[in-house]
Amino acid sequence: MGMTAIGTEYQEDGVSRTVLRKRGRLDSQIVIDARWLHSGIGTYVSGLVRSLGRDRNGLRLKTIVRQQDVGRFAPFCDEVEVVNTTIYTLREQIQIPWAARRCDLLHVPHYNAPLLYAGKLVVTICDLVHISEPSLRWTLKSWLYARPMLHLVARKADHIVALSAHVKAEIVERLGVSPAKVSVIHCGVDSQFRPLEPKDCAETVASELGITRPYILFVGNLKPHKNVPTLLRAFALLRSRRNFDHRLVVVGEDAQGTPELKQEASHLGLDSAVSFLPHVPDRLLPKVYGAADLLVVPSTMEGFGLPVVEAMACGTPVICSRAGSLPEVAGDAAEYFEAPSVEELAESIGRVLASPERQMVMRQKGLERVRHFSWEKCAKQHIEVYRQLLNGSEEKQAKEI
Repeated sequence: MGMTAIGTEYQEDGVSRTVLRKRGRLDSQIVIDARWLHSGIGTYVSGLVRSLGRDRNGLRLKTIVRQQDVGRFAPFCDEVEVVNTTIYTLREQIQIPWAARRCDLLHVPHYNAPLLYAGKLVVTICDLVHISEPSLRWTLKSWLYARPMLHLVARKADHIVALSAHVKAEIVERLGVSPAKVSVIHCGVDSQFRPLEPKDCAETVASELGITRPYILFVGNLKPHKNVPTLLRAFALLRSRRNFDHRLVVVGEDAQGTPELKQEASHLGLDSAVSFLPHVPDRLLPKVYGAADLLVVPSTMEGFGLPVVEAMACGTPVICSRAGSLPEVAGDAAEYFEAPSVEELAESIGRVLASPERQMVMRQKGLERVRHFSWEKCAKQHIEVYRQLLNGSEEKQAKEI
């Protein structure tokens, strides 16, 4: 049956809203709060919605977005509603339930889920970094918001999606949730991340970003649990021990972390050897991976680790810590080290760079490993969760009748 889009714009409680509807077959409707499009959560939400838009097994899909993102999501949804409310506010606790009031199920991809929502609720908890990471667990944000919200949302949600078995185990242990209430669903990897000609990648990166090969790469935010200081120290150690002409390219930014890391790099004498790139356009990121000799992920905690699968999909060898979900995601395709050890990380980098044979094996294993991760598989598993909750609700209504 053909679908017709209808668009309206209006003001409500000072909030600009746009509603797009497609007329067609009616079925249970799910709504996804897609306002958060930063970092790994944004990649997860975008990949999930795009794949649901291609095949959602009869479910009708609505997304709640910011005004500037309507065009990004409308092609994949039956309905799009604009709510420009800021994340982590009391206002979203009121406006998100209102935006989802006519839907059968609400899916929130973060722990800022609305506690006043009365319908079926699915929440994705990407990690418990605010209560498990030592540098964050004692902060004001953790005590006043993250801790109480995580516990309240864990009880409120009808079902929780964890992006790794590691996160599920933490949710069960730290939040007191039944294992049956939590499903592990891995992220996928976008098709733009694929093996490209290294020479072409290098030329593009040099011309558009001013970065020349050879270089080692880090991709991610610069918060304490990403453990970038250990990478800087390992890099400095390598340079002090041998004729080492690689650069270190750090892609990511954090308002507090970036100045501290630049100061650390300067203290280590790395000003001319480290490039900090706060942001790389999506179209260039696969080429940044493709031109790198290695991706290093030194985190002390990870809920999933998207850069790992993105790099592997591009054929770039990966060195990562054994922390969090990283061994679960990387499998036998990565070189591992203990997160606190500067010496062990330096040795791992030196060992891989010194062996073209080892690099070739890691590339091949990485390309094989990444086949386990797809957004299509991710979407199908989400649909199973939605259907189980919706069918359970229908069965309950039938019994009551």
